[in-house]
Amino acid sequence: MIDVYSWATPNGHKIHIMLEELDLPYRAHAVDIGAGDQFKPDFLSISPNNKIPAIVDADGPDGKPISLFESGAILIYLASKSGKFLGHTDREKFNTLQWLMFQMGGVGPMLGQTHHFRIYAPEKIEYAVNRYTNEAKRIYGVIDKQLSQHPYLAGNEYTIADIATFPWIRSWKNQGIEMSDYPHLKAWFDTISERPAVKRGVEVLASARKPLTDDKARDILFGSQQYQKR
Repeated sequence: MIDVYSWATPNGHKIHIMLEELDLPYRAHAVDIGAGDQFKPDFLSISPNNKIPAIVDADGPDGKPISLFESGAILIYLASKSGKFLGHTDREKFNTLQWLMFQMGGVGPMLGQTHHFRIYAPEKIEYAVNRYTNEAKRIYGVIDKQLSQHPYLAGNEYTIADIATFPWIRSWKNQGIEMSDYPHLKAWFDTISERPAVKRGVEVLASARKPLTDDKARDILFGSQQYQKR
């Protein structure tokens, strides 16, 4: 049994989808990031960066328990554990990993900032909105070009690179994107959206998440609490 400490966000959904794709037994534990659950000592003991998701696998390497944080590391671990969605040859594995790192270093952070300044920022800063919206469009263009040559990000097979990227694309409207401008990405998105495991994965903990409307939750997520020494 794998215990998943998570929330219904793109980074959380990466792991929910992966576990559903692998059909591994798991328990999802809600870490309400709007209520400050990510700062509790028990969670910090397995995720010192106070970010979701994190997992505890009772059947880790050599049969001993292991805890992991950072969604990319968790995806690599689960792919290695199962022998699925990473590639078969060394060449395929490294190709998958470069597109996973593209998601971790580019897609997630940049689309996250786009979303923040367009939707959540208390004041609309034109420079920030334009900067990150333009970067989002550039990233979508990179993905669209890759998918014009291959059905999936790392080539001909569905991998953890696709699993990591897909949840971030679900908010394309809030990122100022016109999906029709990226036809190859749209075809890929529509295909992945129809996978049964993906449909199940994006529903994990979704009913527990509420719209961000109160100042306390905003401060927990974006304000001074983030920067306290723990």
